[in-house]
Amino acid sequence: MRAALRETYSLDDDVEIDAYTPADPTNDGVRVRLMIGPADGPGEESFDVLVCTPAWLSDSVAEHGPQLGRHLLVVETLDLAGAVAFLREHVESLEAPDWHGLAAQLARVGHWEFEDYTP
Repeated sequence: MRAALRETYSLDDDVEIDAYTPADPTNDGVRVRLMIGPADGPGEESFDVLVCTPAWLSDSVAEHGPQLGRHLLVVETLDLAGAVAFLREHVESLEAPDWHGLAAQLARVGHWEFEDYTP
């Protein structure tokens, strides 16, 4: 089974992925939601990724203290369309025998809406 990235959008107000131009492309960060499902069937689940530059991350650490690095894509300059293209290529290259196995791999990329869920 393979994954398909069906939709992406920003979780930050007033940020549209295809139209966003940061004030300083070398110092910015945007939260992005990836809607991903099985390539051969219906359905999708959300995986959230913080796309940021090293300078933005450094400023965040200086202001808020140490940061854990899960669900993070660090880029030299913030180009959201380029970051999404990179994420799409990575997501769609993954393969597993079933959705649960695939979702576990995807959860290494972005925070899965069902991560740590137990029925």
